[in-house]
Amino acid sequence: MCGSDRGDRLVFLEKEMSTSPDGEAIIQFQDVTKIYPLPGGDVVALDHVSLDIFYGDFIAIMGPSGSGKSTLLNLMGCLDTPTSGRLFIKGRDVSSMSDEELTGLRRDHIGFIFQQFNLIPLLSALENVQYPLILKTGERTCTARCVEVLKSMDLEEPLYSHKPSELSGGQQQRVAIARSLVNDPEILLADEPTGNLDTKTGSSIMALLKDLNEQEKKTIIMVTHDPNVARFAHRTIRIVDGKII
Repeated sequence: MCGSDRGDRLVFLEKEMSTSPDGEAIIQFQDVTKIYPLPGGDVVALDHVSLDIFYGDFIAIMGPSGSGKSTLLNLMGCLDTPTSGRLFIKGRDVSSMSDEELTGLRRDHIGFIFQQFNLIPLLSALENVQYPLILKTGERTCTARCVEVLKSMDLEEPLYSHKPSELSGGQQQRVAIARSLVNDPEILLADEPTGNLDTKTGSSIMALLKDLNEQEKKTIIMVTHDPNVARFAHRTIRIVDGKII
């Protein structure tokens, strides 16, 4: 095992946010509204949303452009905060958490998968996966865990030393998923994970996500515009004009 979490407060957070029993909500929105003040007038991105997502769920979020899908995902990832209402993640009201605790929550309990992959161009595939682990442990020699998750993505070992520009879109997304998994989060947030991939490659990526949900019990929340991708999920949440319908 490489290194240890730093600081008593983050150790306390780790204990307090241990996995809850089946049937309890891992993410809970209680009458959440998100308003963005703009010069031309306020934009209501989410309008009194109440929603429970349970441990082991696989959720697809669908809706037209500008409907609030990305805002919903950003709030789940603690990248933004509600204007009103309450948001609980693993039983904690995020509004009561310090910046340090929120950083620990995002780093250790939530994995992010993006349409654009968001890999660091100057780092190799292995180094991209290693980066979140370095942030968590402070150790720069932890490679065993990184190799383990890359292998689980069916990525050939000679590719581990390649830069993102030397990889195909599907290979880059496999590296991105491995990076999201290296700290073993319970929650995976995926924003159009197949949006930049051809149909065949996209299907293989969705099969990987389905396996992570079924075999490793990861809770997955995925934004998608594609009904064929949404079929991999247990249930679909539709959002229009900031409201769940």
